[in-house]
Amino acid sequence: MLTGELMKAVYPGSFDPITYGHLDIITRASRIVDELVVGILVNNTKRPMFTMDERLEMLRETVKDLHNVEVKTFEGMTIDFARQNGAKVIIRGLRVISDYETEMQIAQTNRSLDPEIETLFLSTGLEYSFLSSTIAKEVAFYNAGVEKLVPPIVARKFKEKYKKKIFKEDFSNG
Repeated sequence: MLTGELMKAVYPGSFDPITYGHLDIITRASRIVDELVVGILVNNTKRPMFTMDERLEMLRETVKDLHNVEVKTFEGMTIDFARQNGAKVIIRGLRVISDYETEMQIAQTNRSLDPEIETLFLSTGLEYSFLSSTIAKEVAFYNAGVEKLVPPIVARKFKEKYKKKIFKEDFSNG
């Protein structure tokens, strides 16, 4: 990196939905780099609970006070997304030790594709080490205190989603 050049990073993920664990990584990464682009991956192999527009809205609302953070969507490879955004760093979050093996393989693959782009691993704060989007969705489904796991906009969106689901099920059976 040249002297005086801004350090720009990308933090990719599906964010279906964003959790406090993700926000922990975003907040900490935003303190390390000059610019952070949070990239919501369009993953055609998964069926997300929230639409891309909903995920964009939730993420943008959640990070609105982090002035060096921008939210975008992308398709394809993270390394290409990093290049397109002029990033020299890819941020990856680690929750538990089992994440390490998969994340290391991804980082090594990215490095083989572009040795100029580094991967920076940040471990999620201990209080969020158990938390995933899947767990948040399950807790929300059972209406069991999701507010401790996700930002307020996400908790509201969960309530809307599950209210519609229950309404449809109540009247679709007869």
